[in-house]
Amino acid sequence: MENRNIALVVGATGITGSNLAEELISQDWTTYGLSRNPNDTIKNLIPIKADLLDIQSLENALEGTSPTHIYFTTWMRNDTEEENIRVNSALVRNLLDVLSPKKSVKHVALVTGLKHYLGPFEAYAKEGKLPETPLREEQPRLPLPNFYYAQEDEMYKTSERDGFTWSIHRPHTVVGYAVGNLMNIASTLAVYASICKETGRKMIWPGSSEQWNGLSDVTDAGILAKQLVWASTTDSAKNTAFNIANGDVFRWKWLWYRLANYFGIEAVGFEDTIRPLEKEMENDHEIWKNIAQKYQLKEENLQRLASAWHTDLDLGRPLEVMTDMTNSRSLGFNEYQNTEKSFIEVFEKLKAEKIIP
Repeated sequence: MENRNIALVVGATGITGSNLAEELISQDWTTYGLSRNPNDTIKNLIPIKADLLDIQSLENALEGTSPTHIYFTTWMRNDTEEENIRVNSALVRNLLDVLSPKKSVKHVALVTGLKHYLGPFEAYAKEGKLPETPLREEQPRLPLPNFYYAQEDEMYKTSERDGFTWSIHRPHTVVGYAVGNLMNIASTLAVYASICKETGRKMIWPGSSEQWNGLSDVTDAGILAKQLVWASTTDSAKNTAFNIANGDVFRWKWLWYRLANYFGIEAVGFEDTIRPLEKEMENDHEIWKNIAQKYQLKEENLQRLASAWHTDLDLGRPLEVMTDMTNSRSLGFNEYQNTEKSFIEVFEKLKAEKIIP
């Protein structure tokens, strides 16, 4: 029997996309990976080089491809939310418009995140109106501009026009391995901890007291990949939005010391004020270059490995954040991942790949 499932992973070089591509390939899907700069590190992934903002480029690149399942795992960061909305809704619209005449698409899965409930950081930091946690899938949209809503609306509209089913996936902070993916808390903390170890510094908690003391969860890239494939192939899961997290909860005031312990360094918890990682690491570029040369690591450019600004956004929130997974649990998605193990697995892989010493 020929393989009927043909996946197109949009953003296949990112942390979510690359882990998803590996999951699909392990389940014998024909898998294409679309990105502006394709990588060839994933065995059996068929790369497609295209620019989602350029319709002509998309038409040329997708000419010979008729995917049955689209997985949207990418977005572009812009200076304002208005610009985010304009650009990121175009990414979804352009791709689905170009594929529309082929009539091959059966399902579209869109990965967004918890900003769906929290709004842009500026909004809850200024307004002081904090959402009720755990965040539940039924919570209504906020009356604020949000590019996730714009992406969803493009998908709903096209789904009515073209008759495909859809699913929406809202991970918390994604933990996983993908080099060069800057929005990655695990590689950022691994690099920071490696610098602390080399220089004898302490690993200082960069976030808020609420995040330090409150309950949290995170999303392993592997469990997100499994939910994406499950939702796109399970009839009862169609046309539904899903939160996705590991299934355990923790407090950073416990996990922070465990992560420092793994690297054999001393940790400092929340003391009285937020101490942003971006500031803590701003003069570390030369130090990292020396570390990379000393241990013959693959990447000397700190900026390609660590995104302190993004980790600061996650850990600096003025509230505890965790998610409720009623929608997928009640439909039989029961995958679970231990969070400490999530981080350690990424650290081990970064060592094996000569990214950290």
